[in-house]
This record gives sequence, structure tokens and C-alpha cells, in this order.
Amino acid sequence: MENVIRIQICNVPVDSLTMDQTVDLIDKSIQRKESLHHVVVNAAKLVNAQRDPELRDSIVDCDIINADGQSIVWAARFLKQHLPERVAGIDLMENLVALAHKKKYKVFFLGAKQEVVAKVVAIYKEKYGENIIAGFRNGYFGKEDELDIAQQIRDSNADMLFVAISSPKKEIFLNKYKSEMKVPFIMGVGGSFDVVSGKIKRAPLWMQEICLEWFFRTMQEPGRMWKRYLTTNIAFVKILFQERMKLMRKSS
Repeated sequence: MENVIRIQICNVPVDSLTMDQTVDLIDKSIQRKESLHHVVVNAAKLVNAQRDPELRDSIVDCDIINADGQSIVWAARFLKQHLPERVAGIDLMENLVALAHKKKYKVFFLGAKQEVVAKVVAIYKEKYGENIIAGFRNGYFGKEDELDIAQQIRDSNADMLFVAISSPKKEIFLNKYKSEMKVPFIMGVGGSFDVVSGKIKRAPLWMQEICLEWFFRTMQEPGRMWKRYLTTNIAFVKILFQERMKLMRKSS
């Protein structure tokens, strides 16, 4: 994107953008019917990108890369870089659905269980009316189904696509099929459908601000989440200190 400062955090690019700037760029891109691929980066994704070249490539190929977690904003400061604020994926999605209502854009929702994505669509229909919905589908499918799904999304004439599938599957799917789908704006939103539907509660704002969303999520699903967050958080801190040491050696 023109005139956007892109920094590097542990060899992963992140754009120095506010929420308002991000929404404005997306809106202008949709108006021009341009293709814009968006991704958010959190600590876990940054760690996984170090050892998964396909995931890293799918991030680098995106047009806008936002800092999803407060940990990424803090990491930038620790590495003498600047990010103005976090642009959480779920907050951006909510703002863009509101924008779709205002500008008469159409949205396709892909991901989560059938009952979850159907509830998300029902909630947005009640709030904004049926006209914003281009279509929806659950996120349980195999590789043999991917092309058919991409063509279904293309045929919906959606202006925005939100994909709520776990990483790295959603990043790789979007990067692989974005030319086929021909949607002006595409974005992976992780577990956002679960939050919007009410299946999962979001951490209070004070926990978000001090980088404890991961702890709140772990308390809701300890059996599934504790190991993931423990290993990625430790790896994230280790990688940051390694990068800081490199900076200190360069400046000495």
C-alpha cells in the first residue's frame, strides 16, 4: 500500500496503521474494486511464521498487515520500532460490517461450525438487515472442496470476505485462492465468529490492554489452549530477546 510505513518484527512485516486508517484504506480499495488481502499478526502467528515458510509467505503477500495483539505493539517498542496502536481483528471486522451497512457492501462469512456461522449471520441481519449478506458457509472442509468453495464465494459477488478458520489454514487458503474468488477485500478473523455468536466471551478491556487476553481465553478452554499459549508465549519472548541482542550488537 502506498504511503504506509511497514516495519519488521522478527522478520515478519507489520504495517504502522491505526484502526481508522485501516478502515479508510479498505473502503477506498472496495470503491475502486481493487483486490486487497488483509491479515492480522499476534504473538502465536509471529512465532509460527519463524518455522513455517508457507505461513510466512502468506503473511508477506498480504496488502495490509495489522498488529492484532497488544503484545505486538509492545514488541515493536522493545525492538525500537513504532506501531501507533493494535488493530484487533475482531474489532476491525465489526467496524467493516458496520461500513458494509453504511456503504451497501455485501459480506460473505466462511468458517466455524455451522450453528456458529449461522448465528453470526442472524445477528448481523437483525442489526443491519439482510442486504449485507452475500452468503455463508461453515469452515469444515477438505482440500478437495477448496476450489468449489472459492467459486461459491466468487459467484456470491461479495465485496468483503471474512474467514474464521484456525492458522495457518486460513492464511494459506486465502493466499491460494484470492485470484479465483475475486472479492475486493478478504480477511482472516480466527475465532471472531465464536465471540460474535456468544460461544466464547471476549476478555475485558483492561485484560486486553495489559496483554492478558490469552489468559482469559485459556480459562475458558484450559484443556485445548493452555499448551498452545504456554509454548508460543515462551517462544515469543525468546525470539524478541534474540532480536534485541542483535540490535545491541549492531549499535555497539
